[in-house]
Amino acid sequence: MRVLGIESSCDETAAAIVSDKKELLSSVVFSQAEHEIFGGVVPEIAARAHLQQIGSIVQAALDRAGIGFKDLDAVAASAGPGLIGGVIVGVMTAKAIAAVHNLPFIAVNHLEAHALTVRLIQEVPFPYLLLLTSGGHCQILIAEGIGKFKRLGATVDDAAGEAFDKAAKMMGLGYPGGPKIEQYALSGNPDRFDLPRPMIGKPGCDLSFSGLKTAVRHIIESFSPDGTIEHACLSEQDKADLCACFQKAVLDSLCSRLKNGIKLFKKQYPAGTHMVVAGGVAANAALRQALENSAKKYKLIFAAAPMKLCTDNGAMVAWTGMEHLLAGLSDPLDFSPRPRWPLDPSAKR
Repeated sequence: MRVLGIESSCDETAAAIVSDKKELLSSVVFSQAEHEIFGGVVPEIAARAHLQQIGSIVQAALDRAGIGFKDLDAVAASAGPGLIGGVIVGVMTAKAIAAVHNLPFIAVNHLEAHALTVRLIQEVPFPYLLLLTSGGHCQILIAEGIGKFKRLGATVDDAAGEAFDKAAKMMGLGYPGGPKIEQYALSGNPDRFDLPRPMIGKPGCDLSFSGLKTAVRHIIESFSPDGTIEHACLSEQDKADLCACFQKAVLDSLCSRLKNGIKLFKKQYPAGTHMVVAGGVAANAALRQALENSAKKYKLIFAAAPMKLCTDNGAMVAWTGMEHLLAGLSDPLDFSPRPRWPLDPSAKR
């Protein structure tokens, strides 16, 4: 079987085709560059760009796979959460394809797509402990099955990826911030600046990054003659050191909160074997290494998708669509796109 997946929830227009044999037959991603000058994604610009690109991206995915619409068994699309304008573009495109070619339509939760991508690449049985971290989300969950997630904790303010973006913007590094900070951190001293580790030592699995972001701002302001961030003058080495300190603080916080998550996971599922990191921030090499070390310490198998499949792409949507299809699940064509769609509906936030 083959499933076409369409992703348009933020600033990547993407399509991919996977088979039930876990073959990635094609993957095409168009990253919108228009947002860099604004220091973040502008929803209206993103929606228009998706509308302009979606047809050619889908056709390119089919061409690279060497198949046509008649060779598909289903079509899936990210139906939320995300920027609603872009989500609507992808969902309506998928619905049109499904209706014209009499195919099952599968509405994919974008967060579940990140969570399940690793299962396209390797054998990761349910249940598994999951750190889902991206620009808009930071959660610790137990993945119990298709569409079944139990949230152990989440950020009470900024997500980790959001904090990376905002810290990078304050330092004048540009957007997206995660890759910029990771690159600068390679030549920085991670012990030069004293930054807080939010939530460390507290019970539970909730996370917080707003205070860390504020601490970075205060350090930058200390380099200004008038105490304003606009007139701060940091050398390249100052930036590298601050990036290294910031990245280390984020990793320490994530690993500390995840330690509590591991204990809860082992208590509820003693036979559970895997710890997975997913989402855009999972492309950070230092984070992957830190989490792998934590997993080994607690005798869990660390798993993560290849870095190119951590950021938004069509393959994760196509594979999640395949998982749903194999489970006998599909959605009606009147399914409404959702700007918000929690993985665990029972969670309070």
